[in-house]
Amino acid sequence: MSNTSSKYDVIILGAGASGLYCAMHAAARGRKVLVLDHSGKAGRKIRVAGGGKCNFTNMDVAADNYISANPHFVKSALARHNQWDFISFISEAGIEYEEREDGQLFTLEGAGLIAGLLVSKCHRAGVETLMDRQIDEVSGDGPFVVRSGAQVFEAESLVVALGSPAWPQVGASAFGYKIAEQYGLNVFPARPSLVPFTIGGRDGKFCKELSGNALPVEISCEKRTFTGDMLFTHKGISGPAVLQISNYWRRGSALTINLLPAHDISDLFEKNRAENVALHNFLARYFTRKMVGLLLEGQDADTPVSQLTKKLQLVLAERIHSWVVKPQGTEGFAKAEVAAGGVDTDEISSKTMEAKKISGLYFIGEVLDVTGWLGGYNLQWAWSSGYAAAQFV
Repeated sequence: MSNTSSKYDVIILGAGASGLYCAMHAAARGRKVLVLDHSGKAGRKIRVAGGGKCNFTNMDVAADNYISANPHFVKSALARHNQWDFISFISEAGIEYEEREDGQLFTLEGAGLIAGLLVSKCHRAGVETLMDRQIDEVSGDGPFVVRSGAQVFEAESLVVALGSPAWPQVGASAFGYKIAEQYGLNVFPARPSLVPFTIGGRDGKFCKELSGNALPVEISCEKRTFTGDMLFTHKGISGPAVLQISNYWRRGSALTINLLPAHDISDLFEKNRAENVALHNFLARYFTRKMVGLLLEGQDADTPVSQLTKKLQLVLAERIHSWVVKPQGTEGFAKAEVAAGGVDTDEISSKTMEAKKISGLYFIGEVLDVTGWLGGYNLQWAWSSGYAAAQFV
């Protein structure tokens, strides 16, 4: 085995969003940068983000859109390189985008354009990128030594941009956490987040029967509420509102779901008391026929609205506006967009992303205990944290 080592100013482990963005900006400062990744293609997660259209940021980004044991940690990096900075970056490259609901920004022509732009910017700035490289060992504390097969690389600064275990199908792993633990840093256990729920029992049967149906809902858990679409699946529930609330769910917690947030069913019954319409036909104005059948299970569906008892009205109001369901769990890392947990931000400088205990060791992006909402927030954290570290490596 050859022990000749190649020397760099900065080695970045991970060619994802945060790693590439950090590499590009560090190289622009004149640093000699190496990016190493075990994947065959740079920016794999970017390329499949947002259904291939890449929800790259949001018009409104604030610390409140992130979950971390230290909720203030994200403020510094987000303020110094915000959504407008990234929007300018892609606009200057001629990448067109559109705004969708809730301020989400998507490319018009596909996520590959953003991944390609980052790769080409790195290349032009002189970044050396080595793909398909297994990282066998990380050691030292300045210089840091990285071994990959017969090759040895050294640098005064090491940036860990290895993401989380979410989406293992695009090469995700927990290796970044292992490096943090190797250097004595605290790591919070990772759990799947922005992820569909699995539901069993009677509620699970209800979901399975409605698999493929979607409707707007209001969903609450742990004093948090989100509105948006919910999709019934053969395993449970999914859709934007469900993914959002999954960030706050803990095993054993219940979800309260309002299946008709735009109306109060009791008011609708009252306003239509003069109608002789059958209950199932009345509810079919607001829900699919199949859903009406399931909502009315055990009740007389032919009862005219004019003859509804107060008791039945209350039963239906509770079923419709306060469906309480306790998920069995989630669909796991394979279906999770991100992981909650990760490297404890109390171990990291919020200004530089450098480990407080280990000079020259940096952590950026999703490997940190920072989890954004659905809507472009996690990629914005990748850009902001990557840029922050790039100013100091």
